[in-house]
Amino acid sequence: MKADIHPDYHEIKVVMTDGTEYTTRSCWGKPGDVMRLDIDPLNHPAWTGGAAKVMEKGRLAKFSNKYAGLGLATLDEGKEDKKAAK
Repeated sequence: MKADIHPDYHEIKVVMTDGTEYTTRSCWGKPGDVMRLDIDPLNHPAWTGGAAKVMEKGRLAKFSNKYAGLGLATLDEGKEDKKAAK
């Protein structure tokens, strides 16, 4: 390997949005720097279950709403049709 081409890999402190801290190794900053997170697994929709809300407003939801009447009937609709026939 060539000498002096790799970045410095050192320890930094990461502070989560709720104030919890942990130490990790990174190429970010200088040794001993503190990285304060604005978004982390504690408050981002991708980890907190808010992704369903994002999907409701997305293209898939728009497609589903637009073409909801086409295709096969759902299981509940099929049960209602059988009850009406009796």
